[in-house]
Amino acid sequence: MLRFQLLPEVIKNLLIINGLFFLATASLGSVFGIDLGGLLGLYLPQSDSFQPFQLVTHMFMHGNLGHIFFNMFALWMFGYALENIWGPKKFLIYYLVTGFGAALLHLGVEYWEFYSLSQQLSPENYRVLMDRGVELWESGRNFSDPIMGRANILLNTPTVGASGAVFGVLLAFGMLFPNQRIYLYFAIPVKAKYFVAAYGALELFNGIANDPSSNIAHFAHLGGMLFGFLLLKYWKKNSGTYY
Repeated sequence: MLRFQLLPEVIKNLLIINGLFFLATASLGSVFGIDLGGLLGLYLPQSDSFQPFQLVTHMFMHGNLGHIFFNMFALWMFGYALENIWGPKKFLIYYLVTGFGAALLHLGVEYWEFYSLSQQLSPENYRVLMDRGVELWESGRNFSDPIMGRANILLNTPTVGASGAVFGVLLAFGMLFPNQRIYLYFAIPVKAKYFVAAYGALELFNGIANDPSSNIAHFAHLGGMLFGFLLLKYWKKNSGTYY
């Protein structure tokens, strides 16, 4: 008989790995001046900083203490029941697929925005952007031209965080336990299915609004939910149940 675990194996190890990466980022940055987030965060393929392994490593990087705390708390809160039901292998596959899917949708949206901006630039300005963008960014500056400035932000800002995979986990929790109550601010009860639907709609609205001052990857969150939904449907079709 399987024992229900409050801290199952995969989630425990994900918490440890994310914590170690966070500590390594802070330590290497303060002691040696190494920007681990810049090395392992996810960049657009057009960027000189892009590396294929970043599609995986960005999921274990976080920008600050609040970022990692809320991601890891949500991973545990919504994920431990899933891992207990699915088992460690299936849960890990789901987590990685949704994180990878989140990265793909995020890159697709940012690629389209970058392409649209680049089409508005003259060939000369585009060359200046590609040749001098990194230098300006690393010195804390940017182009005064708003189109070149926005394009440079897209090129040289790494995406970090487990949020895409965590949103996939949230989606699965809402689909498997639709009537389970979630307490907003530890006081307001909301059924999981309504919470997930509202959160997804909010992310879609914010993603379409595309506030340039926001540093939240809304389409990464939606990508995690989308790939999670598709994977759950695939599993259900082939086994007859989400479990």
